[in-house]
Amino acid sequence: MLINELDNVLVNLEDGHKYARFDIKSGENIIKYGQPIGHAICDIKKDEHVHTHNMKTNLSGELEYTYEPGEVKNDKITTDRTFMGYRRPDGSVGIRNDVWIIPTVGCVNSQAKLIAEKTGAKAFTHPFGCSQLGDDHSTTQLVLKGLVNHPNAGGVLVLGLGCENNYIDQFKTVLGKWDDERVRFLNAQDCSDEIEDGIKIVKELQEKAALIPRTPISISELKIGLKCGGSDGYSGITANPLVGRLSDLLISMGGSCVLTEVPEMFGAEHLLMKRCKNREIFDKTVSLINNFKQYFIRHNQVVYENPSPGNKAGGITTLEEKSLGCVQKGGLSEVVDVLDYGDMLKENGLSLLNGPGNDIVAVTNLTACGVHMILFTTGRGTPLGAPVPTIKIATNHSLARKKANWIDFDASPLLDGIDPTEALLDYCIDIANGKQAKNEINKCEEISIFKDGVVL
Repeated sequence: MLINELDNVLVNLEDGHKYARFDIKSGENIIKYGQPIGHAICDIKKDEHVHTHNMKTNLSGELEYTYEPGEVKNDKITTDRTFMGYRRPDGSVGIRNDVWIIPTVGCVNSQAKLIAEKTGAKAFTHPFGCSQLGDDHSTTQLVLKGLVNHPNAGGVLVLGLGCENNYIDQFKTVLGKWDDERVRFLNAQDCSDEIEDGIKIVKELQEKAALIPRTPISISELKIGLKCGGSDGYSGITANPLVGRLSDLLISMGGSCVLTEVPEMFGAEHLLMKRCKNREIFDKTVSLINNFKQYFIRHNQVVYENPSPGNKAGGITTLEEKSLGCVQKGGLSEVVDVLDYGDMLKENGLSLLNGPGNDIVAVTNLTACGVHMILFTTGRGTPLGAPVPTIKIATNHSLARKKANWIDFDASPLLDGIDPTEALLDYCIDIANGKQAKNEINKCEEISIFKDGVVL
């Protein structure tokens, strides 16, 4: 398959791997998606397999960028489409109405899980909240703040220990404000039986949440996170372009999408920078990219230590190749904002979110910024899920068939010229209306918080 007329490789649809379209000289760039994905390290003959044995990345450290705005997809569609959501007192909208238990510190994880088991609430445990310094401590608090404030939760029990760095009174200063009817607090050291008290609080929150009805909400208020994991040679041909089309369609209707995985923008960041709505957003995008490269360099790591073994087995050779497929999930719409850890999504349109490509950290970051659901493309398959519905989109039909217990949607019809964008939008609305994603059915709902520094 020829993806772009400029390409000097073809993709074998049997295995997703690349083969030389022409003779390629040593040192010459390998072109896929119309962009360089690395260079040949030896002469490559026509029809020869192009992979790790004969090509290398072009990536290095920080780069300087020039603000050169390009064309963006800016369609506007008037629609009366709605979904049935829960309108919260602060005006936000949720698509789920469960009670969440958020520990301030890992020391009370077991208590949180016990309370959840006895009530049907959902506990999102993590190992942090104490013995962290500086940015790590702040990141933990900001991510937990995003979870506490998430509108998909009909009620929240914040469960603390009492002696941790992130003790409840200090965490309240980070929260700033909260709805006492929806958010309750409990310090385990302050009571004789924290399980009994926790169960009582959760049941009270569940009773209040049950009184909140679903009401019609404009699709313009739908917020979707974009993520890929376990990519293969089909990712940039089927699932990621499909999600990009869905993103553009939703944004044209006034909705919002969030693209994360900053290291998987390396090598394709120039395409996103051309779509920044103004110089301020361009400068923020440059900082997003170069700051994450500095994170690698600070830890004496090269910026291109990706793809994973599974990615390589699926036909992806370099990070540029993975990135050029990855950023397709953001479609062609204008980039309207750049978000940091703990920032809540506030602009309609496409936003970029700081964070690594690690699957569970990335879906946690997306949840904490306020998305209602996540579209998660995969060519290898994974059961992983976030606290919000995490819709797995298979890049190929064999995966969709083999792991039907994990996969929600099959993007492979694109290989036959069938565009399932409208069907995917319908599926997202079904999920917003209450249909459970496979991760919810399988109870695969977890969090992991980004860590950069020391632990005391």
